[in-house]
Amino acid sequence: MPSSRPLRADARRNREALLAAAREAFLAGDTDAHVEDIAKRAGVAVGTLYRHFDTREALVAEVYRQEVAELCAAPTRLLAEHPADEALHAFLLLLVDHSATGKGMGEALESITATDSPVFDEARDDMADALDHLLTAGVKAGLLRDDVSGRIVLRALGGICGMRASGWQDDARRVVAILCDGLRHTCAGADGGPERLG
Repeated sequence: MPSSRPLRADARRNREALLAAAREAFLAGDTDAHVEDIAKRAGVAVGTLYRHFDTREALVAEVYRQEVAELCAAPTRLLAEHPADEALHAFLLLLVDHSATGKGMGEALESITATDSPVFDEARDDMADALDHLLTAGVKAGLLRDDVSGRIVLRALGGICGMRASGWQDDARRVVAILCDGLRHTCAGADGGPERLG
């Protein structure tokens, strides 16, 4: 496990180079890339890699954490650019894209599924928190219903993203549209049926 102490500038550059090299290799489909290959891509010695990451699995987990962190930073930007309901729709589409891209490094991630790594639980928590941020903003703006949590939305989308049948991404985008329609704030109309506000 890397030290929690701040890294020197050169050590930080080496760590960032290693993560970038590993991510490039995994996303390009070179999921069997050895640590020696990754170190070479990063322009550092293999010993430097091991000073930052005890095992190849630790490197894979950190690459995934980095991807999730970048993804979960998006809601703040999206809310600055769009109304909350549109920001939610855009973020859900990013989740679909993340799921598709993540399969490019699926084999690399499989190497840590049999370990006790908390990386997947952490990722789900972070994604649910990001969705909660968007949902809360939507509720405050009167655009989204207030009885659904980010974890529920994530579970709903996770079902379709977990499928790998032909055309699943198009189906997932349609599910996103259905979810967003269902999450928009409604009230009872004169006939007792749902009536969309706005």
